[in-house]
Amino acid sequence: MTNPLTALSLRLHLHHQIVTVTRRRVPDERGLSQSTESAILLAGAVTIALIVIAAITAYVTKHLPS
Repeated sequence: MTNPLTALSLRLHLHHQIVTVTRRRVPDERGLSQSTESAILLAGAVTIALIVIAAITAYVTKHLPS
């Protein structure tokens, strides 16, 4: 004779597996797409690089002997 709790546990486990497999998965649409995020990060990196280049150019130009 099987234990009723074991049988119930098995039924609940199987039910959970069936629901998990058959449930429609809704895609997570929060946030930006990967390509948009990459473009924003690239634009930020380019902006920082341009600021650094401008600062170095201004410093060197200012300190060059006349």
